Amino acid sequence: MIRLKNREELDQIRASGALLAETFEVIRPLVIPGVTTAAIDAAAHRHITSAGGRPAFLGYRDFPASVCASLNNVVIHGIPGETVLTEGDILSLDLGVILNGYYSDSAKTFSVGKISEGATRLLEVTEECLARAIHMVRPGHRIRDISRAVFDHADSFGYGVVHQYCGHGVGFELHEDPQVPNYLGKGPNPRLKPGMVLAIEPMLNAGTAEVNILADDWTVVTGDDGLSAHFEHTVAVTDSQPEILTLVGENSG
Repeated sequence: MIRLKNREELDQIRASGALLAETFEVIRPLVIPGVTTAAIDAAAHRHITSAGGRPAFLGYRDFPASVCASLNNVVIHGIPGETVLTEGDILSLDLGVILNGYYSDSAKTFSVGKISEGATRLLEVTEECLARAIHMVRPGHRIRDISRAVFDHADSFGYGVVHQYCGHGVGFELHEDPQVPNYLGKGPNPRLKPGMVLAIEPMLNAGTAEVNILADDWTVVTGDDGLSAHFEHTVAVTDSQPEILTLVGENSG
């Protein structure tokens, strides 16, 4: 069941999203060679909790950290640890915040120092897919319009679009209906209505779309050991333009 949010509830999700956006600004300078993913996780946890929030991922289905830190060939759900970032890596950071009981969710993929042209292009196209998807978040459109925007752009560059994981509703819980795939499938295709809040999150692989799950039952890696990128925003459907709730500054798409 899709649960619409009223004005007061959207205000609460907006506040959660603002804290999440601030947290990215805090940890962005740490994505440099020599820093561990555990240090980034600790910094994010400190900032969220010092502002009265809670990391939405910590303890979710027993996930052991506040941040999903996914390095190079890791698509999503990488567990932070003593891995040290090195020049040329790419690092996807996925964060969730609970503030006053309301949830927001966002992800970005960062370059670690100077990266290859191929990695740069993967990041650019994945972020472009997210922008194109957000542009479709308007009343009267359907979920599949968002999916098509992601898939068509990614496919035009030959990238693999991950099927096994997708975007979702968010706000009252971390994961709500509807699912928001990044490909064109045969599942539900609800019409977008004001009050819907969606976490839209393209996940593109440089090669195959196939993925594998490691023995920790969390870490998802590309099927061919190629690079993967992930960008995500929490977006509200309004009466006109989409509102990005996890972005510092201008928030319409």
